[in-house]
This record gives sequence, structure tokens and C-alpha cells, in this order.
Amino acid sequence: MIAPLPSSVSVADIELQLLLEGVNRFSGYDFRDYAPAFVKRRVAERMRAEGLRTISALQERVLHDGEALDRFVFGLTSRSGELFDEPSLFAELRNAIAPMLRTFPLIRAWVVGCGRGEEAYSLAILFREEGLSRRARIYATDVSATAIACAKEGKIHAETLDGAFRRYREAGGKSSLEDYISFDGEAPSMDARLRENIVFSTHSLVSDGSFNEFHVIVCRELLPQFNKALAYRAHQVIFDSLTRGGYLVLGPSESIRLAPHQRCFERASQNEQIHRRIR
Repeated sequence: MIAPLPSSVSVADIELQLLLEGVNRFSGYDFRDYAPAFVKRRVAERMRAEGLRTISALQERVLHDGEALDRFVFGLTSRSGELFDEPSLFAELRNAIAPMLRTFPLIRAWVVGCGRGEEAYSLAILFREEGLSRRARIYATDVSATAIACAKEGKIHAETLDGAFRRYREAGGKSSLEDYISFDGEAPSMDARLRENIVFSTHSLVSDGSFNEFHVIVCRELLPQFNKALAYRAHQVIFDSLTRGGYLVLGPSESIRLAPHQRCFERASQNEQIHRRIR
């Protein structure tokens, strides 16, 4: 006789566990240690987008349809981004951090979870205007190959341009944002010259380790997606990748006080999101 399930465990919970386990075994993408509430919300969004009623049906689709799997990974990892999102942060990077970066003979920056690339392009523009682009290389990574493909294209939704122009000015832009946008073709896109300083590649904080030593690491609103154990691992990878004297940029809902190496950092500007590794 089969014992009844505990009342605290629902069929949906079992389906979700099987989905994440199946995706991991089939593709290597591991979402099993993401924050449960985050995963449930994103999986529900994918079910609606795919027109499916159950998690089991979603599992059947993503394990038998490569394009559906790509959509699933992109849907679980993507975050909405805009050029110069949070202008005050980019103003602080320009005014407080760029002068320090000028003292470095070579600058390597890592944008973690780059999504469609808006943060990476914003940083590339800032570096260009501050005279840093010739000795700077930006590595923009994301777990989703679909996101990386979108980021490489650099396409911009035309309806977002007005907001982008405003945020660029508020961030202390020294030129016109139109100078960095190409209007040739069907949709506006970031100027190809900006991509000369950006390396787009897939990378996962869940399964991959440090791959270089960086002077700036931008990791905004990605760590809250993880559970405590996975966030600890991600912080370790970031710490191992950041040179002493380098800068870590977190999101507005994150705090360095929750990081395992918090004592190795100091606040680097008036903005509490920017931290400098001191040891």
C-alpha cells in the first residue's frame, strides 16, 4: 500500500522538483537551488507563455523541444534591463570610481547576468566618455545562450528610447546618447564600435568558477534569485574574481553585509551599492 503524501507537499511541488531535476539531467542547467518563490513565479510565467496548464506539461515540452528549453532557460534567468537603469548609480560610477580606474594600466570589468546587454553597453559608454575604453575590456556573461545572442545584437525597443535619453542625461552623460545608437535597419541598435570592447559569453555562477581577475564586477539583482547556500557559492566566485582594490557593484535590494566576505570590503562611495575590496 502506498503511503499518502504529507499534507504540506502538493502535486505542484512534486511536479516542480521533477521539472528542475529533469532539466538539470538533460541539459546541465541547474535551477534546483534557486529561491523557491522566485522559481515558482518564473515557472508560472513560462506556463502562461507556452499556453500550458500544468508543470508536467511544461516539463514534457522543454525536454522534447530544444527551442522550448531555450525559452525556459531565458525565462528563468532573464531580468528586465534598460540603458542607464538607476542613473544615480552610473553617476556615482562616473564621479567616484572612474577617477580611481584611471590609475590602472589595464581595466577588466565583468557584468554578471547581463541579460540583453543594457548594463554592459551603458558601462561601455561610460568608459568611452571617461577616456578608459582603450585600456578597458568588459566581459558580459549570462547563463542563457538566448540572452547572449540578444545582447550581441544590441537591439533597442524604440518605445524605450525617450526614457533612455533621460536616464543618460541624469547619469551625467557628456555627449548625446544618439551618438552611440545606430538607426540603420528595422530597429535601432547599439553602435557596433561599443561591442569592440565587450566580450559576450555564457557563464553560470551556479556551476562555473572564476575565469579571470577583474577590477570591476557588476552583479545587480541576481543573487536574490538564489537560496542561501547557492548565494554563498556565488559570492565566493565573485570574491575570487575581484582583484584587491577592485569594485563590486550590487543591486539596490542587496547588501554586502550578507556576504561571506563582508569584512574584506569597504563602502566606496555615497551609494551603498558600490564596495571596494580592501583585502
